[in-house]
Amino acid sequence: MEMKYGLKEYFSDVETKREHNGYWCNVWEALTIVILGSFCGLRSVNQIHQWAVNVRVSEFLAKHFEIKEIPCYYWLICLLKIIKPKSLNQCFMKWTQSFLPNGMKGFTLSFDGKTIRSTGKMAKYDKPLHIVSAHVAELGITIGQQTVDEKSNEIPAVRELIALLNIEGCMVVADALHCQKDTAKAVIDAKSDYLLSVKDNQPTLKQNIEDYIQDDDLRKTMDTASTLEQNSGRIERRTAFATTHIDWLDGKEDWAGITCIGAVNTRVSTQKGETDEWHYYISSRALTAQELLKHARLEWSVEVMHWLLDVHFHEDFCRIEDENVQQILNMIRKIALNSVRHYKEKTQSKKPLSKIMFGCLLDCECLVPILEWAGFEN
Repeated sequence: MEMKYGLKEYFSDVETKREHNGYWCNVWEALTIVILGSFCGLRSVNQIHQWAVNVRVSEFLAKHFEIKEIPCYYWLICLLKIIKPKSLNQCFMKWTQSFLPNGMKGFTLSFDGKTIRSTGKMAKYDKPLHIVSAHVAELGITIGQQTVDEKSNEIPAVRELIALLNIEGCMVVADALHCQKDTAKAVIDAKSDYLLSVKDNQPTLKQNIEDYIQDDDLRKTMDTASTLEQNSGRIERRTAFATTHIDWLDGKEDWAGITCIGAVNTRVSTQKGETDEWHYYISSRALTAQELLKHARLEWSVEVMHWLLDVHFHEDFCRIEDENVQQILNMIRKIALNSVRHYKEKTQSKKPLSKIMFGCLLDCECLVPILEWAGFEN
């Protein structure tokens, strides 16, 4: 029977550290099994292996993927160990372009890092494994990642990831850690725009913007927009201020492309009282206050993806000691989240991700339409 579904179209360039002759299961089949098990929301390679050896699942894998034999758990891990994470990441980034037929123009791209906390307690890791991700906020999909050794290395890792991705025409958003002159230049060099949060790591810049915006007379000249949300006794008002009149800004020539400054004031009222916070921004795009509100809020979309990795896959509790496998599993989980989210959006399904994944676990045939929407149909 001709195989109907497969991964080779997008993952044909995956490289391995060594040959693996003499066994009847190959890297393609191992990747397929682990990816499909992750589509079902399974949290570990052990769970995925137990799922794959089920008679009903084995028949499904043979029918659609020509996987005649299921490897033992040990060999499944061994095959994951020899995959080069960088090559899989390159294939992963290539695959995500299928979700962006018109490129990144008009989208918001959020960058942030996540530490896999279980690795901080393992003797084989000198430092906890930390992975930076690039997340398309409007689509809820991750388009690339970069592994770093420690939190302090996240800054250059983001620049490296920006250089790897084709992000022309998008708005790059990131927290204050990445409010760096070199990062701003990297975004401009990539033919994109940036919106960067300004905090105490850039004290002079922050003080200048704060003094301008906190001047009542000057603030009245700025473009203004606000939103009001009420939920379970919690009232949140967000007010944005933006201006392109920055000739007065000291040191602006050091920030590539800087065109606009702004601020978002957030007031939250609950039964316990009221909080009032100010957040300051610089941007290379001439933003209106309404656009500033939109992009500033979308910065947090990548945190939602990190939350899903922990809630759906218990990533922070993954006990695998091999760093290579940890990175491979992190990418595979993102492939699963991307695919299910894309399916949910295109079919306008109102089911939460967890229900769609659980449905796949109960009935393998539910995987078929997700595979088709994800582009895994031959």
